[in-house]
Amino acid sequence: MTATTIRQKLEEVLKPDLLEIIDHSAAHAGHAGNKGGGHFNITIVSEQFEGKTLVQRHQLIYAIMGDMMKEEIHALGINALTPTENSKGN
Repeated sequence: MTATTIRQKLEEVLKPDLLEIIDHSAAHAGHAGNKGGGHFNITIVSEQFEGKTLVQRHQLIYAIMGDMMKEEIHALGINALTPTENSKGN
């Protein structure tokens, strides 16, 4: 359910050309510091990232995730690219 919600939130705001979400939650269940939130890696390609630094891109994604970052998501790996960066294989 959480991966579906992540997808819906990101697609609604960022209109990505590509969005891949990998759920690694099962591999991290019960480890120290995890109070039940999932572990996810995302690769997202969006024109919305044009002109933004890597930090700004991550901040934008965290803002979109909002309260999910407090409970449903314990760890979020982000690979945020512009379409140009993605076509160059960066």
